[in-house]
Amino acid sequence: MAVDRKLLEILCCPITHQRVEPLTRDRLKALNRHIEAGDVTFADGSQVEKPLREALITENGERIYPVEDGIPVMLEERCISTRPLALNK
Repeated sequence: MAVDRKLLEILCCPITHQRVEPLTRDRLKALNRHIEAGDVTFADGSQVEKPLREALITENGERIYPVEDGIPVMLEERCISTRPLALNK
């Protein structure tokens, strides 16, 4: 279930206040490969254990927020940094 476009217009990163956009399929696949390899943690240090079906990324490409059942999880502690994964733009 994709995130509603109207919702995307008002959502922003709680840390940087940048707008977010859907993560492209290619980048989502790359992220999921890192998750399967055990290389991905949330900002709170907990391991990302399951591949993501959908996610949002900040305009600068540095933070990813998972989308669960069509609902963006826009919590600072649940974001994923792209820096150690070389996924940023």
